[in-house]
Amino acid sequence: MEKIRQLNSMESTRFDIADYLDSKEMIAEYLNTVLEDGDHADMIIAIGHIAKAIGMTKISEETGLSRPSLYKALSDGAKPQFGTIMKVLKAVGGQIRVNPISS
Repeated sequence: MEKIRQLNSMESTRFDIADYLDSKEMIAEYLNTVLEDGDHADMIIAIGHIAKAIGMTKISEETGLSRPSLYKALSDGAKPQFGTIMKVLKAVGGQIRVNPISS
């Protein structure tokens, strides 16, 4: 019974990918993986994770967008303008490249 009480009282922390996006290489790898395997909604959420990892205040200052606007634009289900995505990508040190699809 004591073992069950110990298990029930254990706290777990919620996984947050932003905690692991601590280098430009990790950020690039994460974005490239989402671009390859995800859809547009996944990409918006991923950019939000990266912005959170870097700091919304810093991203806000670099993009000229308010923090509340950033949170709204990069939240689940959001449909931000392409210009917003490009500003945030530039602020986080990323870029979009187009490569031909090999057949």
